[in-house]
Amino acid sequence: MVKHLPPTVKQLLTLRNPQPRLAPPLSRLNAVLSTTYQDAKGKKAEKGWLTLALYRFTTRDDPENASTRRALPEALDKAALMRESALKSSIFVGVPRTILSLANLHETIEDDVKDGLRKTPSPKRAATSENIDTVIARGRGLWASIYEPHAEKLYNKLGGYHPDFIEFIIQAYGAVLSPIPGGDAEQGNLSRALGSVVGTACLRAEGGVGPQLVSHVFGLLKARNVDGLSEEDRWLASDEGAEWVVRTVDAILDVVKPELGDGTAGTAAQAKL
Repeated sequence: MVKHLPPTVKQLLTLRNPQPRLAPPLSRLNAVLSTTYQDAKGKKAEKGWLTLALYRFTTRDDPENASTRRALPEALDKAALMRESALKSSIFVGVPRTILSLANLHETIEDDVKDGLRKTPSPKRAATSENIDTVIARGRGLWASIYEPHAEKLYNKLGGYHPDFIEFIIQAYGAVLSPIPGGDAEQGNLSRALGSVVGTACLRAEGGVGPQLVSHVFGLLKARNVDGLSEEDRWLASDEGAEWVVRTVDAILDVVKPELGDGTAGTAAQAKL
């Protein structure tokens, strides 16, 4: 059994910035969150903003004072939405970053909120021999919703890179990225439009993935074609709403990740996803 890392390997792993970045000064972070939140309220897009924001700011009158937290139902609803947003982010930024996001959220939320969050896997989401066909169908439906009229061409292109890759993506779209069947009855459920807000925010923050970002902004715009849109979803999927999402992410990034403001982007030759 290996109990310790070799000293040289241990030293190597401390290099090249392996630790999460330091948080910006709270005063600057609170200022940009306050400004963007008030803007979101004015546009009736609070859920859209919530997928981009921070738990303590959204649930407390004073983010640095735990005693100012608002009522449990509000805190629980926001924590569930943010937890679901973090889960969906795994599709865009990978498992390691998602683990850090979920861990930080878990450490931040209060015990009564933790007690109210769902503890067992959703039977509608975890693929089993009984529901795998449904999960795949849901994934193919979301794929088409985001990428038409190029959905089949892109499917074949990515399958040509590796035949298992596209099948993995479709299953992930069906199990994780698509809304859980059941709508608002499912705790923390995100609509088709809000899922695209998560994708846009993650890819914008990641940097260097321009083609994928463009694809998912198109996906947000195409969410306007979904039946039964809420007023907020309809606005988020409008030209104005999509622009607001990108600008709001940028405003937050200017504080937490300012190096992305240098105008660099991925090359157009990269495959879209």
